Amino acid sequence: TRIVNAQEYEEKRDALSQDWVEFLEMENIIPILIPNNLSNIPLFLKEINLDGIILSGGDNIGDDNERDNTEKQIIEFGISKKIPIFGVCRGMQVLNKFFKGKIVSSKNNDHVKKDHEIIISDKKISDFLNQDQIIVNSFHKNIIKFEDVGESLNPFAIHKSDDTVEGFTHKELPITGVMWHPERDQNFPLLKKLILNKILGQ
Repeated sequence: TRIVNAQEYEEKRDALSQDWVEFLEMENIIPILIPNNLSNIPLFLKEINLDGIILSGGDNIGDDNERDNTEKQIIEFGISKKIPIFGVCRGMQVLNKFFKGKIVSSKNNDHVKKDHEIIISDKKISDFLNQDQIIVNSFHKNIIKFEDVGESLNPFAIHKSDDTVEGFTHKELPITGVMWHPERDQNFPLLKKLILNKILGQ
């Protein structure tokens, strides 16, 4: 969840777009939100017995240390238990940084509130989707270039116009990241098919 400051109240709150809850419940998946200020994150994650982990979007890395620390521990826990991890937008950027990659800010607004075409460069995924090009939404200013992709991460989705990396999978672990927001495009069956496969193997 992202951290927001409540207007007219001197307090921070964890928040998540309701799109995610609707998206998951439509597929009979029970969403469990993970607070950012837990004293023992690994114990919490162990007790709730997760099938998959989603690192949601919103805000930049470094905006709030609590969220950065929480997500780092979530990734470490997921890796140790071999739980599928799916990063969306910021979530993909967090995964890239975790595996020693870099994120840069785009010099233009080509990725801000603009649908665009991506090329699926991984044959396994293009065969799975039965399509090698799809249109996705875009709400990010930060981008990942090929030379900045983290260790052991394999790009599978490439922006058709500027060749930035829009999706990757880990070469060995059940980890996937995408820069678009599948929860906002619930009418796109291909995107739903991809996320469900990567999170739960459905």
